[in-house]
Amino acid sequence: MAPPRKHDTDVILDAARTLVLTDGPRAASVAAIAAASGAPVGTLYHRFGNRNGVLTAAWLRALERFQDRIKAAAADPDPVGAGVAMAVASVQFGRELPDDAKLLLNLRPSDLLDGGPDAEFRAHLDRMNAPLIEHLRRIAADVFGRDGDREIDAISRAVVDLPYAALRRHAHAPTLPDWLETDLTAAARALLESYRP
Repeated sequence: MAPPRKHDTDVILDAARTLVLTDGPRAASVAAIAAASGAPVGTLYHRFGNRNGVLTAAWLRALERFQDRIKAAAADPDPVGAGVAMAVASVQFGRELPDDAKLLLNLRPSDLLDGGPDAEFRAHLDRMNAPLIEHLRRIAADVFGRDGDREIDAISRAVVDLPYAALRRHAHAPTLPDWLETDLTAAARALLESYRP
């Protein structure tokens, strides 16, 4: 297999992500991304339209990588098992793709983009999030017998908030602690089990 060309999309998005994480969003100009990735400036404009297009693509790629892991984990038919697996998958994402995790943890799209996210971006994000919300709804319905706002919020505390807080706490460490998945599994399971009638 041939090595990737310097102007492959992932190389460009990796360069943009590194600039943002190292020097802040303002450092990620089209010229700086082109210089860091080795791609011609014209390629960036042709492929992404502008700076916002490159940074949006980098952020959405990180989110997609995260969500792919969460959706795969949610396949467990047992609701508590699915919830625990989703929580642990969040930490595994942080371990396997730490720079993508840092991008999602530390920067919202409004921090990255000139003028903030537009309606098209928000609609795209809603479409990406819909399957995850459906998984939370299914777990809530299975655990509580209903899937109202309060029940989904309770499930989210175990499946979303707990791993998010754990990742935030350790986001600037060189590596995540070896015991994090074990502790998070126990905590998420205890919380989810406490909701059962």
